[in-house]
Amino acid sequence: MNRDEKASIVQALGEKFGKAQIAVVANYRGLKVSAMQELRRGLRDKDAEFQVAKNTLLTRAVQGTEFESLSEHFSGTTAIAVSFSDPVGPAKVLTDFAKDHPELEIKSAVLNGKVLSSEDLAALAKLPSKEVLLGQLLGVLNAVPTGLVRVLSGVPRTFLYALQAINDQKGQTEN
Repeated sequence: MNRDEKASIVQALGEKFGKAQIAVVANYRGLKVSAMQELRRGLRDKDAEFQVAKNTLLTRAVQGTEFESLSEHFSGTTAIAVSFSDPVGPAKVLTDFAKDHPELEIKSAVLNGKVLSSEDLAALAKLPSKEVLLGQLLGVLNAVPTGLVRVLSGVPRTFLYALQAINDQKGQTEN
């Protein structure tokens, strides 16, 4: 690989890091090609990429980005997973894949400038997806006005029940 090829790879990786919301560093030693393709497919469905690169190129690509703290984990057979949208989906894919394939070792991650350990990434993976969270928020927001309407309609209803009871009581005394 000549110097121009290396520069273009560093530039492409730098652009990915510039757009990324989360980046995960993993060791893929011993992982079969078919398993790697399966992982890439799962990540692609979640708007994420899984790429293998040389450690020196990765170190140069993260310089000056919020992912610079990942460079201390670039050793051995290193692969990087980068997500451009929802960070929960790729975290779920990676942790589930790592459970089934112990060859994949998640080293570290960075989410919005904060370094996450593999345990933190597993906790992130347990969160519901963005769509589910938005649905839950909508349910909570909808429950407030519904409860208010029920409370406000309860006052006239109980007054109507009281009037009906008085009417029934007068009707019984006339008979």
